[in-house]
Amino acid sequence: MPNERGVRMTDGRTTGSARAFELLEPLVQAATVRVHAPPGGYENPRSHRTGPTWGSGFFVAPGWVLTCAHVVGEGGAAVRLTGREVGITFSAGSGTGTVTGRVECVLPERLEERRPGRHALWDLPDLALVRVLAPVSHACVYVTDRSRPRFDEVAYFGCTEDLGTPEITGRTTRLRGTAGNGAAIRLGDDDEIEPGMSGGPVVDLARGEVVGVLKARRQTGGGGLAVSVVQLRTLPMAARGQVGLYRRIMQAHDLYHYDQHLSDLDNRRTWTDVHGELPPPPEGDPYAGRGRLTPGERTTLCGLLAELPPPGSSEVVRALVEAARGEEPDPLPPAPLSWRDGLGLLHDPPGGTAEAAAMLRYATDVSVAEYREPVTPGADEELWDWVRATAERLWRPLRRELGERHERGLAERERRRRASAGRAVHGPARRSGGLPPGASVLLEVWAHGWEDVYDWRVSVLAGPAHAGRLTPVDSGVRATLTGLPEALRAPLAEGFRRCDTHETVALLEVAVAPALFGLAVDEWVVVGGVPLGVQRPVVLRHPAGANPGTTHPAGTHPGGAREHPADREGTDASARWARVQTGPLQDERADCVRGRPRTPATEWLTGLPDNTVPVHCRAADQEPTLGSLHAVRDAGYGVVVTRRPPPDPGTSCAPFHRGLREELADAGRAEVLPERLRNLRGRAYAADPDAYWAAGTGLVWEDPARPLPDEEPLQGDL
Repeated sequence: MPNERGVRMTDGRTTGSARAFELLEPLVQAATVRVHAPPGGYENPRSHRTGPTWGSGFFVAPGWVLTCAHVVGEGGAAVRLTGREVGITFSAGSGTGTVTGRVECVLPERLEERRPGRHALWDLPDLALVRVLAPVSHACVYVTDRSRPRFDEVAYFGCTEDLGTPEITGRTTRLRGTAGNGAAIRLGDDDEIEPGMSGGPVVDLARGEVVGVLKARRQTGGGGLAVSVVQLRTLPMAARGQVGLYRRIMQAHDLYHYDQHLSDLDNRRTWTDVHGELPPPPEGDPYAGRGRLTPGERTTLCGLLAELPPPGSSEVVRALVEAARGEEPDPLPPAPLSWRDGLGLLHDPPGGTAEAAAMLRYATDVSVAEYREPVTPGADEELWDWVRATAERLWRPLRRELGERHERGLAERERRRRASAGRAVHGPARRSGGLPPGASVLLEVWAHGWEDVYDWRVSVLAGPAHAGRLTPVDSGVRATLTGLPEALRAPLAEGFRRCDTHETVALLEVAVAPALFGLAVDEWVVVGGVPLGVQRPVVLRHPAGANPGTTHPAGTHPGGAREHPADREGTDASARWARVQTGPLQDERADCVRGRPRTPATEWLTGLPDNTVPVHCRAADQEPTLGSLHAVRDAGYGVVVTRRPPPDPGTSCAPFHRGLREELADAGRAEVLPERLRNLRGRAYAADPDAYWAAGTGLVWEDPARPLPDEEPLQGDL
């Protein structure tokens, strides 16, 4: 009989699983989606309706939906699956949202050439990955790291129409075994799997982890099959020197839950919170207490591992697992591909060995491993610091063992590096040049007194060979912010025609007061239907003067021209510029500390190394960011990063800071940053979820070789 929550409870169902379902249900429902034809697509042109339900899916990582291949193949026998657009309706706050997704790949790959007939079972693993074609805020499930499922009670979720309208519902059953050499999981017949639920998640109620994807139901009654999520490891391998799709997605998955765990921006329960509240199994947990990592520790460890470059091969992971576990890990396929997969092979170690100890040994070895790419500065040290701190609650002999293990690992890594000195360095090649030395287009925008209108001017700024020479193109007065893109379309197009060459596109320099650094010029479309920030490098500049009648910040001259930072006592802008151009780069959060706003002290700013790039993640027209932008300029910084915050104020800034740190480390020097930021915008425009963190990023670029003339701004109409 159903209980008061509508959960059908059968004989043998434990009260613990009912409580687990109650805790997990809202988290899973928030991440489960309905898959259908794209809005206004080929099946319902000129319509915003979503049409009938094809099936279900779920967000496995930010921007990525996992479902079944037969779901995205619905109604399209002659349509190629990879590249097909589908509609995704997902939970958005108190309502729902719909977005278009594109099928990135299907498993097995032969489904593109050999598709089963209608009503026939599709070949295992019957999975499809869909990338969302717009940056949207959504929840993600927590995916198991275990190589094989435990045969416990589970819940499965998907889209049903019990009450006449589509909704995400959940039911419970038990796992009854495996099929297809472990690729599929058999579900019990405790409840019925309805049409539309295919592609939905199957959740282990004892551990609060997604272990499968609903595939099929039995024609004779309840029960059916689900695909093991471990089959994601069979995604096509990337070209040499690239990070594969599986590693990218699982890295994004772990960082999402890591950020959710660290964030205190809202009071909503996270998966990590719920993992700590799940009832213990009836037989007890032999690894409870000190023998097992807490949910928070496990989430943190996965996040720290995700911040490292991926392992060079599956064999590297297996070797470290064997060293930490004390025996050869499970040899069954699919092989572990990420550091996270190694953790999944360390559950329930043999001989009563503590699981936490095995995982800490493994993490210690990973912290001193050889990586296939340059490591983000400090990431390996942060992992070791966490291991050492976590071991404090364990027994003293383990702490000593881990310390000795770390020292041996460091010595061995140094020995290998010396032995390989002179060989080619692995990792992506870096650009050898920066901005083109020719002329650039200069856009100046000034606030018109205290009114909410703006004066503007478009000019051609000569290159370093004729520093400071300005050729006007057009100007205007009293434009609103919303009207600026249209007013500037033709003048900017003319400026680009003057400056672009057959080899390169010209730089666009936007000179505005710091309060206008959030102006979305990079998103404006001038020509070609492509945003400016995708077409060409776009940088921000402090204006040469300020509007008469406005209040000038400290450091400005009465005549309106801002004093150059190099003229201020205790600053050396030219030295900072030269040092940051050659790198290596060091980022510093200027206006926040772990997501909380802060005002940087002048002494702190002036004392930072010359290769520092101050980073701002909050709104430029609000304090403390506005004051910080003035302060970093007065301290002599010529390269500064800003950002237009995302629409959702509850969105963590951690992915932005993490992504930027990796970008700066890979760039190596500032001279290539304008072009690299353009590439990031291009990736985001092409719907690459790994580049969504860069949305709204701006680069302040005070190049002394491109000085702005000290001219008064337009006065506007009286």
